[in-house]
Amino acid sequence: MTPESFKRKLTAILSADVKGYSRLMGEDEEGTIRTLKVYLEVLTGFIQQHQGRIVATGGDSVLAEFSSVVDAVRCAVDIQKELQERNKTAAEDRRLEFRIGVNLGDVVEEGDTILGDGVNIAARLESLSEAGGICLSGTAFDQVKNKLNLGYRYLGEQTVKNILEPVRVYQVLMEPGAAGKVITDEKVKPIQWRKVALLLGVVLIMGIGAVAVGRFYLRPASHTAEVTSREKMAFSLPDKPSIAVLPFKNLGGSPEQEVLADGITESVIGAISRVSELFVIASNSVFTYKGKPVRIQTVSRELGVRNVLEGTVQVAGDRLRVHAQLIDATTGRHLLSEKYDRPMKDVFSVQDDISMKILTALRVKLVGGEQERVWARGTNNLEAYLKFLQAYSQFRSLTKNNMILTRQLCEEAIGLDPKYQASYLLLGTTHMIDLWFKWGESPRVSMEKAISIIQKAVTLDPNSDWAHAAMGHLYLLQRRHDEAVKEGEKAIALNPNGDNNMAILGITFNFVGRNEEAIALFKEAQRRNPYCPAWYYNGIVSYILLGRWDEAIAEARRALERYPDHIPALFALAVAYGNSGRLTEGRAIAVKLLKLNPRLSLATFVMDAPYKNPSDAEIIKAGLRKVDIPENPSTK
Repeated sequence: MTPESFKRKLTAILSADVKGYSRLMGEDEEGTIRTLKVYLEVLTGFIQQHQGRIVATGGDSVLAEFSSVVDAVRCAVDIQKELQERNKTAAEDRRLEFRIGVNLGDVVEEGDTILGDGVNIAARLESLSEAGGICLSGTAFDQVKNKLNLGYRYLGEQTVKNILEPVRVYQVLMEPGAAGKVITDEKVKPIQWRKVALLLGVVLIMGIGAVAVGRFYLRPASHTAEVTSREKMAFSLPDKPSIAVLPFKNLGGSPEQEVLADGITESVIGAISRVSELFVIASNSVFTYKGKPVRIQTVSRELGVRNVLEGTVQVAGDRLRVHAQLIDATTGRHLLSEKYDRPMKDVFSVQDDISMKILTALRVKLVGGEQERVWARGTNNLEAYLKFLQAYSQFRSLTKNNMILTRQLCEEAIGLDPKYQASYLLLGTTHMIDLWFKWGESPRVSMEKAISIIQKAVTLDPNSDWAHAAMGHLYLLQRRHDEAVKEGEKAIALNPNGDNNMAILGITFNFVGRNEEAIALFKEAQRRNPYCPAWYYNGIVSYILLGRWDEAIAEARRALERYPDHIPALFALAVAYGNSGRLTEGRAIAVKLLKLNPRLSLATFVMDAPYKNPSDAEIIKAGLRKVDIPENPSTK
């Protein structure tokens, strides 16, 4: 399409997606898909009812257009009210809550698709919205402010990705008492620019303005002089330099550049995690902040770290532009600020340089063989690297179809670089996932494929902590207990910050009787990954095997606060209640377990569990029998 043939129009755009969709899919793929299908039908019905047209759908997202902004906002309100009612019957942690953004903007029409800043702004508004909420742009608000029985809260001018000018943002208030109100918080009142200009003029005349203004405007716009108080931190600061690396922001807009930005984030975290004198927050905890307008001080306080790195990534033609800055949140001081404008092929050296600058800024020295491990790259083939990043992006969702796509992309990456260890490792891990969820043709075949491919990965890079951790888990499943422990301990030695490795070795220790060590590892893994997955609470098993019933019950409850239907935590709670004599509570948990999984039994949970000591399995079985869990699966 040539510029002369562009067809432009002014339209109302509605963008919607599910908050926390990846987490929901990871915890319960089938249940999430069933609920999402119903909810998308609800959205489709309301969009059609309000004379809208669905432009695109993808996974959990919907893009629609309306000829009237009033119709678009009415539609958004009806959607949220209906889904709010439907979500009342779901556990709080399992609710599918949509975020909606509505914009009135100019778009380019290409066939059935609409493109341009008007669409991008709607998508950014959606990401600014709360779960179950609606955000409007200033242009949309101007059209509806006096026409609908709603209230609004002005959120100020927001700088959003890929949009040059700040966007006025309004939150829709749907409560009856808010109707007709436009609330402006004190902190976002418009600045009186004439007074500011006059004041700056006086300062400049006094001869000190150049320095003051320069310092003000060269400071990152997202930060203020506020600093983090150690007393308000969610966790005590570690006794070594601590850091969280926030997801690099993609300024390029395309999905390919999004994958690259995430890959740079993961690479930097992976490199510095191998340094024993540094405390590093895990990637999936920092990725919970992705796309959110968060403050450095908030990240520091919630994750319990002193330093936070943030950055941006943009690809223009064959040029890669990266900006990274490291802030000490307890003082507000910038420890480094680096800008790179390099050929795209230099992405590896840019990642290495950022990692080195972090270590230098925090005055961390490498010991032993850490230097070799920190700078280990895996490949110099840019095309293979980008293919691997696409594969890893698919892998994150942990669905059966995504495992198939991950395998295809890994095999393509291996075709481009047959010695690219990370691609073999990810490929082998997909077969391990098939083994866990019984997605493969048979458990035996999945096991054989996983072992063969991961052993190849270990051969290609004996210093890969991920490879040794994976081999350790496979050995455990084969009841090769001593080898499992050896591989797990090797993984932690290679990556002292590897929370995943800690949790995997913790599981091994559960089964070999090293229970105190298992509990310590799970606690350490949770500290490095505060927003950890449910299986990081498997220390419950060791509390049970040690006869520490109250601690087992407390840990199970902690897990269930975040993951109410997590079957292993419910299972462990039932065992702890049974063995401690709290049979009424235990039987109530057993009823819930059997409702979630009617085929649950001692056989399915215990008989195949790789306990080294038979007496440990007997403790688990005794607790289950006391709360009336059946010996064998139901045949109904």
